[in-house]
Amino acid sequence: MLRLSNKLKNYLHLHFIIFIWGFTAVLGALIRIDALPLVWFRVSIATVFILGYLLLRNISLKVSLKELLRFGLGGILIALHWIAFFYAIKISNVSITLATMSTGALFATLLQFVIYKEKIVFYELLLSVLAIVGLLIIFNAEGSYALGIGIALIAAFLSAAFAILNVDLVKYHDASVISFYELLVSVLFISIILVYKGLFTIAFFTLTTHDWVYMLILATICTAYAFVASTKVLESVSAYTMMLTTNLEPIYGIVLAVLIFKEQEMMSTHFYWGALLILLTVILNGLLKYKSNVFKTS
Repeated sequence: MLRLSNKLKNYLHLHFIIFIWGFTAVLGALIRIDALPLVWFRVSIATVFILGYLLLRNISLKVSLKELLRFGLGGILIALHWIAFFYAIKISNVSITLATMSTGALFATLLQFVIYKEKIVFYELLLSVLAIVGLLIIFNAEGSYALGIGIALIAAFLSAAFAILNVDLVKYHDASVISFYELLVSVLFISIILVYKGLFTIAFFTLTTHDWVYMLILATICTAYAFVASTKVLESVSAYTMMLTTNLEPIYGIVLAVLIFKEQEMMSTHFYWGALLILLTVILNGLLKYKSNVFKTS
């Protein structure tokens, strides 16, 4: 009974984490600064908090130069992903961005085929086609957001590339250590861009109280805490359960956006049909993969 209670507790905790991730896009819309400085502040603050976590847990930061270079690549990918993600929100809205980001599963399948020569099974191909149909429905319904949809597609591709890179890294290194180095490289990478563009000024660090409050929530709760907590949850919740539950992130985000921004986030009926089709392909893909794994291990 105690074991069941702990499992239920961790499952509810996982839903809370997914809810927090869904809230990330809303915070990106609430914070009034541009995407580039927004991501710089986010990763800078999150890096400090994760470093504090590592020091408190006495986790070693020692890694080889080869692995450090791989972490560096991950850091650049996640930096570019977040810049594209928040920029898409700024020029369109939360609903458009999250619905388009759901195509990440399609990109992950294609990248695995190109990089690892993994065989694409029939249902993956079919679901990929359906996801493209859903995206076309959204594009036709919300043509005025064409640029935002395009940038969100780039963000989805970068997210898939980042996830595939981390699949190998997490097998051999503590997830917190990987995250620390990737975020640290993200800070350095974005800092170079900001210096080149001459944006590091006094005005850059002068945020309103409104922006500081939301930024701290974004960096600490939605980034540092959510990462460490999601790793902890995996001790009693399977990776497949986590993968399936993560598919609820865009749903949580879109619902929150409509509740908070109201008319600004209200889309046409065709948009919701397209978004629903994309989300269904993502969920079905996860369910079919889970079912296939069960049969393989039974």
